[in-house]
Amino acid sequence: MAFQLLLNLVIAFVWMLLMREMTVSGFLVGLLIGLLLMTLMRRFFPKPFYPKKIWACLKLLGLLLKELVVASFAVIGQIAKPKLTFTPGVFAYETELRRGWELTLLCGLVNLTPGTLLLEISPDEKTLYIHAMDIQEAHGVENHIRETFENAIMEVTRS
Repeated sequence: MAFQLLLNLVIAFVWMLLMREMTVSGFLVGLLIGLLLMTLMRRFFPKPFYPKKIWACLKLLGLLLKELVVASFAVIGQIAKPKLTFTPGVFAYETELRRGWELTLLCGLVNLTPGTLLLEISPDEKTLYIHAMDIQEAHGVENHIRETFENAIMEVTRS
């Protein structure tokens, strides 16, 4: 992916030099031409075409922003109630992620989402211990983490 992105940037700069216009629009036209050329020749690249990874990264960022807003309103809703009705607690979460930086990314996303906090990772790196604001919803939180964050991370890191 890095090679493809670098090649596309080189094509864009060469296009700017050939057209003798050092402008943002000239660079963007060069990027589009490079993207078109690389699309036509993508079968010669051993790795998947890089715009798919960029799109997956943008989707992960959008997912994080959406989850931040939704979880923030859920926490505010719990705090604004006259009587606290939630039961905090810790649950174990079995993850399918195996690479260290995938786990680091998942831990960061869990910690950034209001209402959850990662406490510890087991020595075999298969189990995460997460503190949830409402332990009665732990099963739903597990499914939500697996279906949103974990799947999005795997889409970015594996293909």
